Amino acid sequence: MQSNNMHQAELATESRAHKFTRREMLIAAGAATAGTLLVPGYVNAADTPETTKAKLGFISLSDCAPLVIAKEKGYFEKYGMKDVDVLKQSSWGAVRDNLELGSDGGGIDGAHLLTPMAYLIANGTITKGNRKIPMYILARLNVNGQGISVSNKYKPLKLGLNAAPMMAEAQKARGSGDPITVAQTFPGGTHWAWIRYWLAAGGINPDTDVKVVTVPPPQMVANMKTGVTDAFCVGEPWHQQLINQQVGYTAVTTGQIWNRHPEKAFAMRGDYVDKNPKAAKALLMAVQEAQMWCDKMENKDELSQIVSKRQWINAPVSDIVARYKGIIDFGDGRPIERNSPHIMQFWKDFASYPYKSHDLWFLTEDIRWGILPQKTDTKALVNAVNREDLWRDAAKTLAQAAPKTSSRGVEKFFDGITFDPNNPEAYLKSVKLKKLV
Repeated sequence: MQSNNMHQAELATESRAHKFTRREMLIAAGAATAGTLLVPGYVNAADTPETTKAKLGFISLSDCAPLVIAKEKGYFEKYGMKDVDVLKQSSWGAVRDNLELGSDGGGIDGAHLLTPMAYLIANGTITKGNRKIPMYILARLNVNGQGISVSNKYKPLKLGLNAAPMMAEAQKARGSGDPITVAQTFPGGTHWAWIRYWLAAGGINPDTDVKVVTVPPPQMVANMKTGVTDAFCVGEPWHQQLINQQVGYTAVTTGQIWNRHPEKAFAMRGDYVDKNPKAAKALLMAVQEAQMWCDKMENKDELSQIVSKRQWINAPVSDIVARYKGIIDFGDGRPIERNSPHIMQFWKDFASYPYKSHDLWFLTEDIRWGILPQKTDTKALVNAVNREDLWRDAAKTLAQAAPKTSSRGVEKFFDGITFDPNNPEAYLKSVKLKKLV
C-alpha cells in the first residue's frame, strides 16, 4: 500500500514538474513515504482549505501582477485553491460594490485593492448606507510604481518634484472658468493621496485651485488625449503608454515623493477569512510566492508578456516592461533613469509586509483632507483591518523572514516633511494645506 502511494505521488509530481522545484518534489515524495495525505501543492491534510473557491477582483494596473501570476503559474492550485477566479473590474468603484456584495451575492471575496479602500469599506465611509463591512488586509502587494503625468502643453513648465510652476497656470485657468483638471482613481485612495500631496507641497490647494475628478485607470490616457484632463495620478502602465503615444510626460514618480511607499493591498472580506482561515492562508501563500517570482529581474520579460494579455492589463508589452525593470523615461527630455531606486517592488526588503505604520499614514491623510473625521480612532481601525499576523504565519510556513516590528519607523517625504507613526498629530500640524472636519 505504501509503495502504491509512493508511485502515485511520483506520477503527480512528474505531471506538475514544470511548476515545482526539485526540493518540493522531494518533500512530496517524503510525505508520501510517511503515509501523509496530500492535496495539490503538497499541503498537509491538517491544513487542507475549508473551500477551494474564491473570487478575487483586480484593476488593469501593473501592480495586479501577484494575483495574475498566482493564477497563471498555478500557485493557487499548488496550495489547494483550485477554483480561484481572478476577475477584471471596470473601476475602483466597481471593486467596492462587488466587495460589498461578496461572492454569495454575485460579487467578490477579495481584491487587488487601493490600501485605504479596505479601511473606508470597514468604516462604512464609502459603502451604501454607510454599512460597515469587516475587511482584512493580508499583504501589501507592492511599493512604489505609480506616477503623476501631465499633458505635453505643460512641457514649458518643466514640472518635476516641484508643482509650484503650475500655480500661475492654475490661477489663470480658473479665472477663465476652465480650471486645470486633475484626475485620480478613487477619492480617499492612494493616487488621490499622492497627487494631493504633490500639489499641496507646491502650494496648490487641490480643493480650490484645480478641479479634481475620478477616472478609472485604463481610461486615463484617452481622457488626456481628448483634452478632458490636464494631469493624472495612476499606476503603470498608463504613464509609459502616455509617453509612447506622445500625449504627455511624467512629471514625477511617486517613489520620488516618498521612496518605497506602500501602495496596493491584497485584501479580503473579513467573513470569508473568518469562515475559511485555512483557505485564506492558502491564498496568501500563493500570492506571496507570486510576489517572490515577480520581483526576480530574470522574470520581468515573461511577466510583462503574461500581464499584457487581453484578460489582464490588455496593453502592449512595450508599455509595460521598461518600468517593471526600473527604466524610467520621463518623456520630456530628461535623461532616461536606469536601475531606478524607485522601481516597483513586490517582495524584496519586506515590500509585501503590511506595516501598520503605513496604514496609519493613509488614515491620517484621509483625515487631513476631510475623508475621515478627526475623531476617528485610527489605532483601533488599523488593529481591526490589518492582519499582519496572518502574513507572518503564511511567511513562516514558506520559510520566509518577517520584520521585527509593525512599524517601518519615521518616514520622510521629498519636501522634508516627516511622519512619525507614534505622533500622527504632529504630521497634521506640520502640513500647511489641509481640510480637517
